[in-house]
Amino acid sequence: MKLLIKNDYKELSLEAAKIIAGEINKKPDLVMCLPTGSSPVGTYKQLIWMNENDDVDFSKVVTFNLDEYVGLGPKDKNSYRRFMDSNLFDHININHDNVNIPSGIAANMENECRRYNKKLDMYPEKDFLLSGIGQNGHIGFNEPADRLFARTHTIDLTSNTIAANARFFDNDINKVPKSAITMGVADILHFKKVVLVACGTAKAPIIKELVTSKTIDTHNTSTLLYLHNDVTVIVDKEAASLL
Repeated sequence: MKLLIKNDYKELSLEAAKIIAGEINKKPDLVMCLPTGSSPVGTYKQLIWMNENDDVDFSKVVTFNLDEYVGLGPKDKNSYRRFMDSNLFDHININHDNVNIPSGIAANMENECRRYNKKLDMYPEKDFLLSGIGQNGHIGFNEPADRLFARTHTIDLTSNTIAANARFFDNDINKVPKSAITMGVADILHFKKVVLVACGTAKAPIIKELVTSKTIDTHNTSTLLYLHNDVTVIVDKEAASLL
């Protein structure tokens, strides 16, 4: 696991964007996985700028997203589909047929999990995954548990996650969906290269735990990244303040 500490969020975002652009330029039909949340927004802004300046071409890129809230449709302002469109997809030259995000409003969520898994299986070469990290260490919405799901599944969100995400719902925890559909940890680890980004003092305790514990703990799912041979963690000085 490689650790990069940047001076601030802008430098962190630029570094992550450069890595992504470099991967796409090496392989124009890159199959990549993307996160939501506040941490990657700056990276997406940098990628939009690079695309506008012809430094990176998304026309052949295939994307998967880690997760979606159960109960929110793609047009809901708080859905992750809407988030991705607003913060990235609507501003780059990606083929929207190549964009894959699990549905939060499927009539049968078990069938939706199977559908998403089948879509993932269509791409045996999974190239690059960008991830944030929850304050409790979750990757995607793989919450702390004694046992973790290997593949796409629905999950009840912990009170910690609900409270942390209330900022996106007018700071009202009652508005935050209580469950989500998320890619499982096996599929996450199948991506050849992983970059994890984290910023701010709120993430400092979990970054310290990830970087210094060097143990694998299903109650901190980010530690499963120690099973992967190509992981880069990029943080700002605030997120690294306890190291």
